[in-house]
Amino acid sequence: MTREVKEIFGNALAAKVRTLGPSMTRSMQRVAEAVAKDPAGCAVLTVTGLAELTGTSEATVVRTARLLGYPGYRDLRLALAGLAAQQQSGRAPAITTDIAVDDPLADVVAKLAYDEQQTLADTAAGLDVAQLGAAVAATASARRIDVYGVGASGLVAQDLTQKLLRIGLIAQAHSDPHLAVTNAVQLRTGDVAIAITHSGSTGDVIEPLRVAFEHGATTVAITGRPGGAVAQYADHVLTTSTARESELRPAAMSSRTSQLLVVDCLFVGVAQRTYETAAPALAASYEALAHRHRRQAPGSR
Repeated sequence: MTREVKEIFGNALAAKVRTLGPSMTRSMQRVAEAVAKDPAGCAVLTVTGLAELTGTSEATVVRTARLLGYPGYRDLRLALAGLAAQQQSGRAPAITTDIAVDDPLADVVAKLAYDEQQTLADTAAGLDVAQLGAAVAATASARRIDVYGVGASGLVAQDLTQKLLRIGLIAQAHSDPHLAVTNAVQLRTGDVAIAITHSGSTGDVIEPLRVAFEHGATTVAITGRPGGAVAQYADHVLTTSTARESELRPAAMSSRTSQLLVVDCLFVGVAQRTYETAAPALAASYEALAHRHRRQAPGSR
């Protein structure tokens, strides 16, 4: 495993806190924020000590640990100790990603590049590989695939659809809510519907997913809010990073970055499972478009 990959998964706890925090109760958020801010300090606390520090209860601490993916508080303490050791290993301090109106362009580039890297690392660390595998299996064998998304998520939906079409699958993206619902009505068992919504509460995306779900299609939600409304109609949930929004960097920018990573993971998994048909289909699409990329000879039309 490379150093970069180790760093991504070494930050898994911090990524989970950032991703799941918005769906927690206020008391659970206090516990999560405490462990993310001071893993070394919290690692030495008993469950009672952490409850007292955060002004919560022992039950809240245990529930927070479980929501973060640990069987109990003891396991969370071990993870905190590991994260603290990593932070004390001499890694350079993280730069702030707040962008000011008068920032030089060089600083803007550096801050955006860092934030993109953090968003991708958080998404990779928080992505449930079992859920991803199930979504890959369903998509690879689907008779038909519908993808729903609006706004920036609509661009991601189009990106996924274009990829799937190039390996010979039948897929279409829907950004018009009326067309999305009328198409979802036609889905059946053996079909797949994929909803992409950062907030998890976009009605124009949830409605067609609900219809597809009720008609027997396998449903997948790609969202930054795994506890959002979209999840109740999803057989499989793929969680994206919930990066912090700022005045000059709306959530749509960072959410698109994490969504594109999940979409690429889904696509590559499908291409692997369907390689015998996907490879010839890709070759055929390259060949069909090759003439558009060849430089025309001087004087030719």
